[in-house]
Parts: sequence; C-alpha cells; structure tokens
Amino acid sequence: MGSGARADTDHDGGSSDNDTGSGGRDITVLDGAHVVTVDGSGSEFAGGHVVVTGNRITAVGPGAAPATLPAARRIDARRIDARGCLITPGLVNTHHHLYQWITRGLAVDATLFGWLTTLYPVWGRIDADLVHTAASGGLTWLAKTGCTTTTDHHYVFPHDGGDVLHAEIAAAQRVGLRFHPTRGSMDLGQSKGGLPPDSVVEDIDAILAATEAAVDAYHDTSPDAMLRIGVAPCSPFSVTGDLLKQTADLARRKGVRMHTHLCETLDEEDFCRERFGCSPVEYVESLGWLGEDVWLAHAVHLSDASIAALAATGTSVAHCPTSNARLGAGICRSRDLRDAGVAVGLGVDGAASNEACSLLEEVRHSLLFARARGGPEALTVRDALDMATMGGARALGRAGEIGSLEVGKLADLAVWRLDTLAHIDIADPLAALVLGAPPPLELLMVNGRTIVENDRPVTIDEDALAGEVSRASRTLLARAGAH
Repeated sequence: MGSGARADTDHDGGSSDNDTGSGGRDITVLDGAHVVTVDGSGSEFAGGHVVVTGNRITAVGPGAAPATLPAARRIDARRIDARGCLITPGLVNTHHHLYQWITRGLAVDATLFGWLTTLYPVWGRIDADLVHTAASGGLTWLAKTGCTTTTDHHYVFPHDGGDVLHAEIAAAQRVGLRFHPTRGSMDLGQSKGGLPPDSVVEDIDAILAATEAAVDAYHDTSPDAMLRIGVAPCSPFSVTGDLLKQTADLARRKGVRMHTHLCETLDEEDFCRERFGCSPVEYVESLGWLGEDVWLAHAVHLSDASIAALAATGTSVAHCPTSNARLGAGICRSRDLRDAGVAVGLGVDGAASNEACSLLEEVRHSLLFARARGGPEALTVRDALDMATMGGARALGRAGEIGSLEVGKLADLAVWRLDTLAHIDIADPLAALVLGAPPPLELLMVNGRTIVENDRPVTIDEDALAGEVSRASRTLLARAGAH
C-alpha cells in the first residue's frame, strides 16, 4: 500500500471461485478509514472498518474490526492500515461505448449529429482485435477511477469484423471488472431516413438472432454474476419501430434488461415529432420501452410529463454529464428525476465524446452541473455519490448485490487516499472526494479481488497496454482514411 497504509500480511486478494468453505477463503481486514456505506440509513464511520471474506463483505462498522470476529482473528488475513483513507462502494458506470477508446479527439467542436456523421465511417472499420484493445484500455481506466461495475452499449457490428462482443467480454475478464455489456443494434440507415450510413446497419432478423445467441451464450443469472447481457437498440434515429418492439419482446422473454439512448438532444426531439408525431418518451412507451427493466441513456430533454412517465413505470436513467456538456447537449434534470423517484445512475458515455472517461469525474460534474442549473441546494455531495453507486446498482437491477457497503453484499469497494497535500485539510472526507482533485486510488476490489493497488492496475501491464492502444488507434484511423 502507499504512504500511511500497509498490508501486514502479503496476501493476494483473489476471487473466491475455488472456495470450499470459510477456512479456504481469502480475508481482507481494512481498519482506520472513514467509511461511507451508502446504505439506506446513510451510515458513515470515522475510523471504521470493513472486512471482506471471499467475495462478500462480512463486517462494516465503527472502530477497528472486533477481535470477536473469526475473520479478524485469522493469522493469514490480509490486514490493511487504512488510516488517512476513505472507503466507498465501488462506482457503477451505467453507460459507455468502449470501442470508442481508440477514436478519441475527433470532431471535438461538433454537435451530436455532426459528430456521429463524422465518426460512423471510422467506426464501421473496427474489428474484434481492435475492439479488444480499445475495451481493455477503457476498462483499465475505469478501474483507475474507482469503477467496479460497468455496462457497455456496443451497436456497431461490421460484417467482416469478427465477434466484437466476445472481444470486449474477454477484455473485461482480462481487467477484472464486473461487466454488463449490451448487444446493441442499428437497422435504420440513411436510405430509410435514419442518421447512420447504410454500411453500418444490420438486417433486423440478423440482429434478433445475434442478440438471442449472445444472451444464451453469456448471460449469468447467479447472484454474484460477473457478466450479464442486456438488449440495446441504439436510438430513435438509428433503429426502426419494428426493431424496438421485437427486441423488447425478446428481452422480456429472455429475462434481460433493456437499454437505449433517449432524449439526448433537441435534434432528437425534433426528429421524433416530425417523424412520429410525439415526444421521444411517448414514442418508446408506445413500443414497450418503459418499465422496471429499462434504463435510458442521457434523458436530458424531458418535460414534466415525461419525467412522470419514467417514474410511474420504474424506468431508470443513466446521466452522462461530461459527454452531454462536451457535445453541448444540455444538462439532465437529475434533481427533478430523483425527486420523482426515478433511479438515476452515472455514465461516462463513449470515449469519443468524453476523452477523460473518469467515472469519479462524473460524480463531481453531476454535482456542479445540477447546482449550475438548479442552485446550491440542487444536489449534495452525498446525493452525487449515491447516483454513482446505489443509483447505478438500481438501474442495472442489482441493488441487492452491489452499490453499498453492507454485510452480505458483494465485495466491490474503493479505498481513496486523502492524507496528501491535495486533500489533507478538507474537513469532510466525502467533500474531498467529490469536490477536490481526483485522489490516489489506494485499493480497488471487485468481487473480493484486488484490481488496483497503489494507484496502479495489478491485473494488466498499463504501460504495455498504452502501446497496444496507440497501435490500434493508428491502425483504425489509417484503415478509415481519417486524420
């Protein structure tokens, strides 16, 4: 561990896949940190403890871990002096496009529709090898910014690109994050009045077959699942109503969650009113795309009636403040959504519209943008962390397993160092995390396994990966003739 923290026993915090009982499970005892649980009571403990046994949290509370705990007495336990640190639940990223990691810095001054028109031809040249490298880079950076669970919305499937969905799943296994990828799709090309070029859209029958095959191959329903699949047609301006309706039927038949972009820009509002004679929310509701199994990316331009519809149906939202600002799309009404009872999670969105892709930065931006729109009391620092943790867990249907530090939940947690010059005199540790500069990430655990330690990933060679990403980006841009 870094300055001020130490592991008294050098013991690798691995996953518990091969556990045969409490005696064979890895144990980690963290003592002395400020612990923010994000539980239903908002419990916080100054100088508190967290104990992890296998892939589960087995104790959380004030003071040092009690000697009466069997895990705390184990001589082979990994003991971490976490004084000077803040422990939070691992952050949950509810919207991303990982393949975009190798197309950053393009069309930086364009609106959404202009940005998409510029980048669709580039993305149409991706393949499985490039996607694996891009996803590895994006997932590693998410881990370094406190993320333990992430979704991905992949909707570009070139005919000769290989199995790009498998490529990003393999990348998540390589890095070690809990992964909720979605099998996205587009079937409304320019020749039919859509935005994407015809070269990057698929036939509806092929989409449905591939989506069902992906669910059958990868979706894990177990309570501690590291991999779950969702269904995700791209947006109202890139998919047909038939595709939306049939994928909703497929998702509900298979028991998986549903995701799409909605209400991101005023251009989309105009598109839906001109083409369908209604708002985007009214349009997708007519096709079965609101419900407790649905989460929507962006949801920036919502009327009061649309917010009420989301709340009444239990539909969740992935709020992407940085990407929305980068593209000039607007500011999500996060306070109004939360007040209405809508579960709001945070997302970094694709790397081509958010070059930083820091999930911790989204926590800060969600707070600042909400206050810029609604005044100083629009959102608190604890509201912002709640969106990044329990809000995301609710959006993904996993509120009972992740999103808070509670006994019995999965051991997904982040340990942030706050005793350096950047944060040492900030009175409220959570304000230091949310409002201060990004702190060093002392430890990140996913499913009880150490993924980041001393601000460095331990599952992957970061320097070697940077070289892979650079080569992949050059290859793709040269292939597409982009500059």
